Amino acid sequence: MIVTLHEFEQVIYADFEFVAKPGERPDVVCLAWREEPSGQTYRLWRDQLGTTPPYRIDARALFVCFVANAELHCHLALGWPLPANVLDLNAEFRCVTNGRTVPAGKGLLGALAYYRFNDTDCKRKDAMQKRIMQGWPFTLPEREEILRYCASDVDALHLLLARMQPELELPAALHRGAFVAASAHMEHRGVPIDMEIFPQLADPHAWRYVRDAMVPIIDADYGVYAKGLDGDWHFSLECFGKYLEREGITWPLTEKGKLSTKRKTFEDMTKGHPQLERLRQLRHARDKMRKIKLAVGADGRNRTVLWPYKAKTSRTQPKASQWIFSPAVWLRSLIQPAPGMAVAYVDWSSMEFLIAASLSNDPMMLEFYRTDPYLAFAKRVGAAPGSATKTTHEPLRDRYKTGLLAIQYGIQAETLGARLGVSAFDAHEMINQHHELFAVYWRWSDDWLAHALDTGVMWSPLGWTCRTGITEFNARSIRNFPIQSSGADILRIACIWATRHGLRLLAPVHDAVLIEAPLERIEADVAIMQELMRRASRVVLGAHECDPLKSIVSVTRRLFVRRLLCVRRFFERTT
Repeated sequence: MIVTLHEFEQVIYADFEFVAKPGERPDVVCLAWREEPSGQTYRLWRDQLGTTPPYRIDARALFVCFVANAELHCHLALGWPLPANVLDLNAEFRCVTNGRTVPAGKGLLGALAYYRFNDTDCKRKDAMQKRIMQGWPFTLPEREEILRYCASDVDALHLLLARMQPELELPAALHRGAFVAASAHMEHRGVPIDMEIFPQLADPHAWRYVRDAMVPIIDADYGVYAKGLDGDWHFSLECFGKYLEREGITWPLTEKGKLSTKRKTFEDMTKGHPQLERLRQLRHARDKMRKIKLAVGADGRNRTVLWPYKAKTSRTQPKASQWIFSPAVWLRSLIQPAPGMAVAYVDWSSMEFLIAASLSNDPMMLEFYRTDPYLAFAKRVGAAPGSATKTTHEPLRDRYKTGLLAIQYGIQAETLGARLGVSAFDAHEMINQHHELFAVYWRWSDDWLAHALDTGVMWSPLGWTCRTGITEFNARSIRNFPIQSSGADILRIACIWATRHGLRLLAPVHDAVLIEAPLERIEADVAIMQELMRRASRVVLGAHECDPLKSIVSVTRRLFVRRLLCVRRFFERTT
């Protein structure tokens, strides 16, 4: 295994310029790269690029760039294979500065400023980026200027790596680069979208009509909207208060004593009161989704930058408005495989619970995981009969799942009670039961919190770090970090392996993946994906294997067609 930069025969610093349109693959404009140890820099315009990379991409060469998924996506757009070794300085800079203040941001200019390279012409960079985004055609003088600008970024990469090198742990960095390469494949493929329905929803006038038409249909169960003099529907706090009183729901208040209408409040309260979900979705659709902004290309695929390592826990964070899995759950009904193809959503079973059990080596939590941890807890405390199953007691199981995961990160009794729709006394009792049953976990969690604050650093099993005490000092967030970062480690391993096995990954979705395959092969690919996910969990958790859930496979497209028809029928009723 190569463990230092000096062991590579050649280091390639590369940068592409390209025109990026929402939902489309990059339209490559030019390429510049620098080769070490020769120190030579090269520049090529689009019409000079061939069918293979003009530099080495074998196992003895290192490919260095900033936001590597963009450069690797350009490789794929050109039909080029990807480099064997990728070092993404964006991911490494995020790891080095995670939890620290970064005054100039986490882009390339921010990284250069952080390492005290202050001679970058920001105005020129902004102007060049704007000109490139305007697209073709480019004049001869513009071509020369763009090529010089592209080469200047390559020189900046060389300087940046030299300054960052003492802080790099190369094996971990190359592993992160391998996941960025897997992400580039996912960005390149995109998620298939129903192009019969999407253009109608994307039309602002049609979407507004649909949004307005939703109100009387959904609000019939709540009675919290009223039509104003302007002819528009308005959410009434007074009517909402009466609804809560009728239903016996205690709702969080603002500092001024009014009912909270924050999006997070509705998300939390819906977990304990599932009957509020349709109202939450309606409010989100009206207040936050004034337009459907999904980035969908001409080929009917939803593509956006996945932004690996953007979260403090190293989770992927695509831009919510452009990503099919972010704005609203019902929008996922727009996912539709092409004829002869199928997609599958493969998830891990109770992953966060098992990670907490494994990291703390809590024997009771590990025992509970072998069945159904949430129902096992409910049975142990007398809230469910011994014969209860997910089928017979699904609402109760969902309530305990919400409660146990929240308690695991140190939620307060009042907040938990409001979220679950129970009294503060009952919530406090549930928290006490959790602490008594899982005492080993709580000793470990307390030790983790104390050590993180004492040393000023947290880490994941595969080396993702976050500093504490500057921007990261919230106790709940610190307790949550090892669970989420370990889950991200496991997901990345599974995605890297799946890519190497030739599976068509389309998207990472928190602790799950979406894959695509021909109808006749989907079951086999799902089985391979599930086995890779099991093995990935063992890499991070040792002997404690996390089982994948049975995947939702659209072999006959039953699920997606059924959900799609609901959207279509709703649209037809309201237009």
